[in-house]
Amino acid sequence: MSGMLGRKIGMTQVFDQAGNSIPCTIIQAEPNVVVQVKMAEGKDGYDAVQLGFGTRKPKHTTKALLGHFVKAGVPPLRVLREFRDFVLDVKPGDEVRLEQLFAEGELIDVVGVSKGRGFQGVVKRHGFGGVGSRTHGQHNRERAPGSIGASSFPSHVFKGRRMAGRMGNKRVKVKNLRVVRLFPEHHLILVQGAVPGPVNGIVELYKKAQ
Repeated sequence: MSGMLGRKIGMTQVFDQAGNSIPCTIIQAEPNVVVQVKMAEGKDGYDAVQLGFGTRKPKHTTKALLGHFVKAGVPPLRVLREFRDFVLDVKPGDEVRLEQLFAEGELIDVVGVSKGRGFQGVVKRHGFGGVGSRTHGQHNRERAPGSIGASSFPSHVFKGRRMAGRMGNKRVKVKNLRVVRLFPEHHLILVQGAVPGPVNGIVELYKKAQ
């Protein structure tokens, strides 16, 4: 799907004509730079457009990436992403702007990396209720997971059992978010609802296939 990169700014609310409050996420999507165009007929084997977002100092860029940027004739960029089946006819060095892809009222998909919560127990991670109140001298069972399987048979814990572990810091896609407002002069897009990730986190905006 066609799309572009942006940065999550925060949340706000707008009001419709009936006076209803619509919670919105503000995303700053400055013009993305086309770094590479891949063709199915060539050695790549598939059609895709690689876009770059954000600036990066040359001294903080590897020589391999510097050569990649020099070949495209663009300055070093912080984030690179590929978008397949791109609807615009572009070439390396071109800019992809917000208003070229999106319009108010349409539905888009947004991908971000969720906030990392570290190692968490089952109560916070999966919403367990805990074993219950303290009884018979127990003092550390309120937030325990309880039984995790049989003993002698099958003598192992089944894969996928909900247990304690790392929470968050995963790639999350939220589908069908409505574009509420576009501010092309400020490179801002307001989408209805929440978007995964922290403030200033990088997000990917995907245009729905027509």
